[in-house]
Amino acid sequence: MSRSAVIITGPGFQDHDVVFTYYRLLEEGWHVDVATKNGDAVNGKYGIPLPMDKTARPLISFEELTVDQYDVVILTGGHEAPDRVRQDRNVLDFVAGMDKAGKIVAGLCHGPWIMVSAGVLKGRKACAYIGLRDDVINAGADVVDSDVIVDGNIITCSYYGYMGAFMRSVFETADKLAAQAGEKQAA
Repeated sequence: MSRSAVIITGPGFQDHDVVFTYYRLLEEGWHVDVATKNGDAVNGKYGIPLPMDKTARPLISFEELTVDQYDVVILTGGHEAPDRVRQDRNVLDFVAGMDKAGKIVAGLCHGPWIMVSAGVLKGRKACAYIGLRDDVINAGADVVDSDVIVDGNIITCSYYGYMGAFMRSVFETADKLAAQAGEKQAA
């Protein structure tokens, strides 16, 4: 069973976030798209370019995001990129649609800013980077101090230093949701 993820980002992204999540998804055999505004090439905070290497698929635009195409959306940090991305209605509608469909919405470091703007954190348990904590609380989330929090299909990670645990949570949650879907089909 092939699984599919999209990483949504923009100019000034946190290089560590995108590089690690991208290559971990590929390592696990996932199909991975990276979406930017208009599918434009962008550079990270420390200069990493997107697309990342000559084997990478072309970037896709926010307008191309469709819920039925993905199992997971990864919202990466670097305060500049998520602040720009969360101003795009296509992204907000897509993230809200992924949540409504029960698909994984995973935010890392400042990535949950996009989740705040998409309205998917209200009533959810989450963790938050210190610079985002008030925003996540004001969005209606129950914020707890933790490295990673999984609340159903919503995954938050408070800092990129915890990306290993974050990605393990993404894969474990994807397996759990797939098993639940299989049980429903069998019933």
